[in-house]
Amino acid sequence: MMYSLKQLSQVVFQLFPAALDSSSPPPGLAPTAFVPLPLTSIYATGWLHDQLVVQMNGLAGHLHEFYDYVSETDWVGGTSAYSLLEEAGSYWFNAMVPHGVLLNNEEIIGKTKQFLHYVLEHQEESGWLGPEANTNKPKLLWGRYPFFFGAVQLMEAYPELINTTIPPLHKFVHLANSMLKNNGEGVDNWAATRWEDFVVFLQWLYEHHPEGNEALLLETMKLLKWTGAPWEEVFKPQNFPTTAVEDPESNPFPVLTWHGVNIAEGLKALPSTYRFTHNTSDLEAASDIWDRLYRYHGRPSGAFGADEFLSGQSATRGTELCLVVESMFSGSYLFQVTGDLKYADRVERMTFNALPATLTGDMWQRQYLQQQNQVAAKNMTPNPFPEDGPYSNVFGLEPNYPCCTVDFPQGWPKFVTNSFVATPDNTGLVQVYIGPFDVKTSLANGNAVSVKTKTLYPFSDSLQIIINADSKFDFFIRIPSWVEGGSLSINDGPSNTLRPVNGLQRTSIAAGVTTLKLHLPALITTEQRPGGSVAIHRGPLNYAFDIPRSQKIIAQDPTQPNATDLQFTATEDWAYAIDPTTLTFHDANVKELPSPIFDSGLSPFKISVIACLVDWKLAGDTYAADPPPQFNGCLGEKKNITLAPLGTTKLRISEFPVIVN
Repeated sequence: MMYSLKQLSQVVFQLFPAALDSSSPPPGLAPTAFVPLPLTSIYATGWLHDQLVVQMNGLAGHLHEFYDYVSETDWVGGTSAYSLLEEAGSYWFNAMVPHGVLLNNEEIIGKTKQFLHYVLEHQEESGWLGPEANTNKPKLLWGRYPFFFGAVQLMEAYPELINTTIPPLHKFVHLANSMLKNNGEGVDNWAATRWEDFVVFLQWLYEHHPEGNEALLLETMKLLKWTGAPWEEVFKPQNFPTTAVEDPESNPFPVLTWHGVNIAEGLKALPSTYRFTHNTSDLEAASDIWDRLYRYHGRPSGAFGADEFLSGQSATRGTELCLVVESMFSGSYLFQVTGDLKYADRVERMTFNALPATLTGDMWQRQYLQQQNQVAAKNMTPNPFPEDGPYSNVFGLEPNYPCCTVDFPQGWPKFVTNSFVATPDNTGLVQVYIGPFDVKTSLANGNAVSVKTKTLYPFSDSLQIIINADSKFDFFIRIPSWVEGGSLSINDGPSNTLRPVNGLQRTSIAAGVTTLKLHLPALITTEQRPGGSVAIHRGPLNYAFDIPRSQKIIAQDPTQPNATDLQFTATEDWAYAIDPTTLTFHDANVKELPSPIFDSGLSPFKISVIACLVDWKLAGDTYAADPPPQFNGCLGEKKNITLAPLGTTKLRISEFPVIVN
């Protein structure tokens, strides 16, 4: 039987009145494994800071000047919006708050503060927030959720905003609660799949500024759960598609539950549910959902495939940019709630592979869809993406849909802001992601701690961590699952073998200054892909053949000459099979990285391999067919080719047929 959204809501209110009953004292929220640090506690340094600068100097940092959906957004009194979802302005706000703060960019900070003030000052008497206030526009809940995340981050950075921001937010929650009780009013098909974002925000309110509304906040969390998509049912083996979705209407639940970005956000549903149910079965379900998703739709880049709907494992099917940044954020949240290393490992893979692979090095252009095997980026005829347009893999201002233009800038900043967490009792500090950071925080009993991490990782295997603390405490660092034979030395003492517990290496830090040096080597590994092809990994990086390319400008914004649409065409052969037994790693051992690092030919890490050209056809004239399922002989002499980190490539082969000797 197939259920519509309205039918699901009606069933919920008939079958689950007890679940919505808030007459008994609220049980509170279950604790998380780790606690995020507030914005302004963590800053990027080194090459990672440079990535933020490059992004700010690129498209993201200029949208407010020329891009109508931002510069004229109806969220702040303009007339521009691309749909009734009203997400363009709030997406931008959510991304640019941390981006501006991390770079201390006064212009962007000022713009985001103006955004917040305007929305709060124009709140409807009913409590409604957003561009629909005091208009006849339909009041749909989803577009508020990115706004809430942005508001939280601004209050963390500027506590003086709390007194004027918290009351309007609670007023909105009261309204939303009454709407949800009115047969799920405001819950369209998009809000029904993205309810978990609202729940995460409500849990922040509950823990930081409940204002005596604890029972209402908990009830609203339950209402959102029971009027939204039942993600645990969607992902049950009998319901979940294990191959590319050919007929979205065959979904026994609303079709948008097989939509890639909705799934990326929906990954937070079960861990956020656990917090108000206290049922560990929710965490088990969350883990099963994650594993099932990546088993059947995972990509070597760390992301999963969905060109609108889930797209299986074909190397030529697409992965949406919005999906990448939303999955990164969800994975960080999953790690914070559960402490399971696998979520952090995959976020790191996505960050260093899938995210930069779909942006130009200077970040003035982005794709809508990226491919693992991408032999052209142009207007595709025929088109391999059944639900998306032929322009989807062009690098440009807004290929296919505009949503990713305003959503993608959250990727790098939120990777930074989620890179460190505290233990639940606030006595310990955990470095989750490996990279160059500067951290200042106060642990329990006023213990002021600073941490400076110096590294070129993922383009180096070594890092130095300098810690200054008022009092002793425990410092933990995540040791990625791909590390082989790692070591740690303390204050230039002997190197000792790493002995992580549940993926975390613990070091007892004394008062004063402590210096840690870690070596995190990794082996080259191969991943079996469809049709007998293989993908190549070392550490967090996926490697690919960087296809030489020509570039042509095919469109240009009339007011911003840097905002162009670019067509990339291969200029050399790409149809290689490889001999995996000959894979050899090469490290240039540089002391600093070029800017921007994620561009062709710039990585100090490379892998060489013996390869030969094979009979590998194009499907149409713009994309490669799937790798030949069986080796069909070389079309010439074998030779060495060089593989580069996937994030530095814009045209690529990353899933190779295998030479059979």
